[in-house]
Amino acid sequence: MKFFNIFFCVVFILFAVVQYNDPDPYLWIPIYLYPALLCYLKVVQKPISTMAYWAGFLVFGAYAIYKMFDTNGIIDWIKFHNASNIASTMKAEQPWVEESREFFGLVIILIVLGINYIKKTKHSSVSQ
Repeated sequence: MKFFNIFFCVVFILFAVVQYNDPDPYLWIPIYLYPALLCYLKVVQKPISTMAYWAGFLVFGAYAIYKMFDTNGIIDWIKFHNASNIASTMKAEQPWVEESREFFGLVIILIVLGINYIKKTKHSSVSQ
């Protein structure tokens, strides 16, 4: 798990760094730094409150759902744009490309938080 958290801490920091030229960096830089911080705390074995995970699940999950149903969101991308390639260029020339990428970024965050949360709860129940 240590390698997993080091890897995702670095990945999320890099994701945050490339947000400087995003249309809304004030939103996405903190979004990526939050899971980076939780991964870092896992690496240095600092206790992390269960509420920190639940806050992430609530906020990022709600935002992912919003991105799913938003105009130009995932559903639009699949339904009206035939799930066209969203990774062909770094520049998001179409609005659904940006929205879809943001959705998948949130999904990655939720998966990493979920894995760490499950590991935390399993470890807590074993040590009791």
